[in-house]
Amino acid sequence: MKARHRLRLRPAVRHGGGPSLDGVLGAVRAHHPDADLALIERAHGEAAHWHEGQTRRSGDPFLTHCLAVAAIVADAGVPPAVVCAALLHDIEDTPCPPGHVSKSVGPYVAELVSDVRAIKLGQIPPGGLQPDGAGPLTRPTHEEAVLAVRLADRLHNMRTIAFVAPAKQHGKARETIEVFAPLARAAGLAGMGRELHDLSAAVLQPAPAAFAGAARSLTLLTLLLPATRRARWREEWHAELAVLPTRRTRTRFVLRVLLGTPRLSLALRRPGRQERRR
Repeated sequence: MKARHRLRLRPAVRHGGGPSLDGVLGAVRAHHPDADLALIERAHGEAAHWHEGQTRRSGDPFLTHCLAVAAIVADAGVPPAVVCAALLHDIEDTPCPPGHVSKSVGPYVAELVSDVRAIKLGQIPPGGLQPDGAGPLTRPTHEEAVLAVRLADRLHNMRTIAFVAPAKQHGKARETIEVFAPLARAAGLAGMGRELHDLSAAVLQPAPAAFAGAARSLTLLTLLLPATRRARWREEWHAELAVLPTRRTRTRFVLRVLLGTPRLSLALRRPGRQERRR
């Protein structure tokens, strides 16, 4: 039996209270110490340029979604080209002219970006991202790379599903729990599959009053943070709360956040804590 790969879901997403280019680069460097990171920086610049002025339903710049998806796949150990595709996976929704991505970051990245939308999940072999042995996904096939970006995109969208209209939440959650979560598990990404399942179940099976109370408490705590950072930390905290199995663990988590929020608030207000921008 092949060893199962365990995907780390969070580290690169936690720099400065949200996703950051520095966090993504650090995750890539950890798996590919000799990699030329200039390609990722160029892809980030393209994403920042073409998504400028676009916002998510949360009010965050759309670029934060691109960075979050890139951070998830970077933590999985994929090569820089796949991280670039994650950064640019929604560029077709911008005025970016055809052929520009290929000229800027190369034809392979452009092909990945195109196939993230063009290839249907059913066309990807069930073996998905299962490597030959335990360890990072340093050499994914083309289909594996596409699947990695698709799963990471859905995972971040599920982490932020609270901002989606209630009428659409149920359909997205049902598709995720029936299609994406099993696909992630079949691909050997047990941790991702579990989080996709738990986030979907939280939508399909309304939380008990105790859970709702904990979520409200976390939302109130974000009011202590700088206004520009609140949505991102609310997203992070609610996503973590959603996967905690018992009332006790949720209570402990809220208490840890409560004790750490004053220090976090001060840190986020210090000069030099802003995210790196091109």
